[in-house]
Amino acid sequence: MSETFLHSILVVEDELDIQNLMCLHLSREGYHVSSAQTGKEAYNMLSEHSYQLVILDWMIPDISGLELLKWMRNTSSNCKNVPVLFVTAKSDPEDIVHGLEVGADDYITKPFDFTVFKARVKNLIRRLGFIDTLNKSENKQELKYQLGDLVVDTGAHKVFIDGDEITLTFSEFRLLETLLRNQGKALSRQQMISFIQGEDINVTGRTVDTHISILRKKLGQYGRFIETVRGIGYRIGFI
Repeated sequence: MSETFLHSILVVEDELDIQNLMCLHLSREGYHVSSAQTGKEAYNMLSEHSYQLVILDWMIPDISGLELLKWMRNTSSNCKNVPVLFVTAKSDPEDIVHGLEVGADDYITKPFDFTVFKARVKNLIRRLGFIDTLNKSENKQELKYQLGDLVVDTGAHKVFIDGDEITLTFSEFRLLETLLRNQGKALSRQQMISFIQGEDINVTGRTVDTHISILRKKLGQYGRFIETVRGIGYRIGFI
């Protein structure tokens, strides 16, 4: 039986000084914070408890943060859809893109400012609240969109291709849903940023481009329906 805490966060960080500072700042914000120093310890905690957010360092002992993230996204356990904020000293664009491709919802590179750190956490937590509000406002209707054998079930928050479920991060799912809700319309990057992340977070158009690139890859042949509209942004065309 899994245990769920209100606004619970798991911090996975092997550098104890940084871990303590993270936990201190988050506790002061009113979150219930648990911590782990190794990948194995985090694996056990994720297997036994439910969390609303995982803050995950890339380079940790036993099981790397990247491998732990892959397990989270591929497992059938209760942590499959938990948002992940990746914390890493790897600042190369290739590393960041790789982390997003594996399933991170957001990332922050070391060293970082704790004001920015808290804003990123608040944003990810707010997304969860937005989903709950959306479900209530729509009376939990299971809205579905279909392009050929691509099915997007917004009620279940799942995507299927040829009957097989594919794993998308929260941001990728919201981008896809936003485009489908506005099928045929060109949406600017700023419109998409505002919808999936909120206007008070400094996210660039480049971030949207990265998510769209990854989303196209995950959708396979259906990725071609996400069209780039030069000078504006993106749209999903009709079959």
